[in-house]
Amino acid sequence: MATVTAIDDVRVFTGDGLSEPRRVCLKGERITAEEPPDVVVDGAGKVLLPGLVDAHVHTVRGRADLLDLARWGVTTGLDMGTWPSSFVAEMRRQTGGAQIFTATTPAAGAGGGHAKMPGFPAEGVITTPDEGRAFVERRVAEGADFIKIITEAAPPEGMDQATVNAIVAAAHGHGLLVVAHSVTTGAFRVAVEAGVDVSTHAPLDAVLDDDTVRRMHELGVVSSPTLVMMRGVAELRAAAGLRYEHARDTVAKLREAGVRLLVGTDANASAVGPFAPKHGESMHDELALLVEAGLTPVEALRGATSLAALTFGLDDRGVVEPGKRADLLLVDGDPTGDITAARAVAGVWIAGERVR
Repeated sequence: MATVTAIDDVRVFTGDGLSEPRRVCLKGERITAEEPPDVVVDGAGKVLLPGLVDAHVHTVRGRADLLDLARWGVTTGLDMGTWPSSFVAEMRRQTGGAQIFTATTPAAGAGGGHAKMPGFPAEGVITTPDEGRAFVERRVAEGADFIKIITEAAPPEGMDQATVNAIVAAAHGHGLLVVAHSVTTGAFRVAVEAGVDVSTHAPLDAVLDDDTVRRMHELGVVSSPTLVMMRGVAELRAAAGLRYEHARDTVAKLREAGVRLLVGTDANASAVGPFAPKHGESMHDELALLVEAGLTPVEALRGATSLAALTFGLDDRGVVEPGKRADLLLVDGDPTGDITAARAVAGVWIAGERVR
């Protein structure tokens, strides 16, 4: 028989606020209706949240990345670029750490920075619409959970609009979401014109223009702004005219326009990237930066739980309800009033197993 764990006298994050203190039971991998418990955890004075979803990570070190995510309450990582396929398969088999969903290899233009990164796979360098369609077919065969595109403003760095359009259309034909890396206002326009589903990052060259923000809202494009990454890059490249304030103020505009905002960090341990947010810990930095940019703590937490699950079709998680996967974060204090309380991790469960 599966062990029943009861977390007693705990307030639960509902997506809108906190419940009154109550009991939450876990049985096996799932949250269950109340049953006589084998193990009781005292939740008095604490808050229980769904396990957090980092909407932008890169799995580089392997299992160590998944364990670091879990220690900070991040139970799901949406991996925006990892290869080769054998490594991806190995990471998917891991237990005891965060579960990942992945784009596998991303698509990039021939002249951009990603294509020139040491070790970037040649099959990810795309220059024509036909190559873009073939790229999607390879990702489908590889079992990608979604498609990632590196958009830049225009050739010779980025793919031309027709090529980006072809990738998006092919991915949608297979029922896959498309996530676009966009760090300039021009790249945002390319991505939105192509009809991507999620835009990750926020521009550092200028605040995003009103027309693009309006179109994002009208088309239902979701944003994962990765402010912790944008701040790190801006600090390193201020001499190039990149300003973190542009990203921060873009987030404020997106929120005001009603664009859905997710919580992603671009956590990575790459030796060749521009900045390396730490897996797990950076999630809490991102939550704080989003609140500084104008989100309420409740909105930020929603973007790290139910909205992330909804966007990526992860129907088994993101809320604390019977029948859902028992991915949970127990914290001291009330993060709906003070977002930094989410850092006070008192317990983490992944598929019903407590992380030690």
